[in-house]
Amino acid sequence: MTSLPPVPAPLADLAVVIRSGVVESRHLGSIAALAADGSVAWQTGSGEQILPRSTVKPVQALACLIAGADIDGAELAIAAGSHTGEDVHVEVVREMLTRAGLDDAALGCPVDWPEDEPTRERLIRDGEQRSRVRMNCSGKHAAMLLACAVNEWDTATYLDPAHPLQQLVRATLERLSGETVAHDAVDGCGAPLFSVSPLGIARLFRALVTAEPGTPERRVADAMRTHPRFVGGDHHANTDAMLRVPGLLSKGGAEGVIGMATADGAAVSMKILDGNPRATTLVALTVLEALGADISSAGDLVDLPILGGGVPVGSIQVGGDVRAWLDAPAASAAP
Repeated sequence: MTSLPPVPAPLADLAVVIRSGVVESRHLGSIAALAADGSVAWQTGSGEQILPRSTVKPVQALACLIAGADIDGAELAIAAGSHTGEDVHVEVVREMLTRAGLDDAALGCPVDWPEDEPTRERLIRDGEQRSRVRMNCSGKHAAMLLACAVNEWDTATYLDPAHPLQQLVRATLERLSGETVAHDAVDGCGAPLFSVSPLGIARLFRALVTAEPGTPERRVADAMRTHPRFVGGDHHANTDAMLRVPGLLSKGGAEGVIGMATADGAAVSMKILDGNPRATTLVALTVLEALGADISSAGDLVDLPILGGGVPVGSIQVGGDVRAWLDAPAASAAP
């Protein structure tokens, strides 16, 4: 048997699930928050590097932009997003592929059903099959292919970690996070995945929102915030958060990772150790509120009931370590 590494410690109690007055589950993990001026407002849990999954898609989109891909607006947003596979998403992905002189077959992501339930049910009724273009990472892959086409880089090997585009992704991640990548991996979509700490993720999200208007970094942030439905889709947590909280930049990833930043530069990132993302938006928005963000319109993104027989019998709440930080003088004194 392969020996497993020890569980990273210490871990923070980030969220708790309460059912009928009983603590049913706890979500432990690591979190880092930056004040608007860039100083570390709070950091707890293991500070080691994690696999950030789709949370760093904005960096991958930025690398495509830096490489010369002519994308903006909805195209740039979907390159930085995890779309839900609706028809409007497919149209944008295929437009990028067409400009690259390619079609769906060039996409290196696996086939999948769309995450959007009505679209998925319609395709099944119509006898359609899973496809690469409906996979939630196809926007990122199309942007990567377009960047390769512009530079006459090989499109057949664009997912090789040694490919010029992937080396640019890595360098861009290191530049914005202020860290050196410690681990290489392969993401669920087949793209190279480079490790970074939660603090590094918070730094890079802050760098995107505080960049000068018109710079590639700011263009990514502005595209995501202007076209949030291409970052996710209808009823998607990232989309809803950006629609409801003015100026917010939000991108979650698989296995309980998320990054957020407000327009004034406050930022937060976390990794839930058990990989369940159900509380990440709640915790992130609550931390940003303590740092001065107005989340009064967040609604059901922070009010998470636990149902029993279809009616509320409990709730998901921030965990003890988050509550202790919120009650501390430093957090309560945040502007």
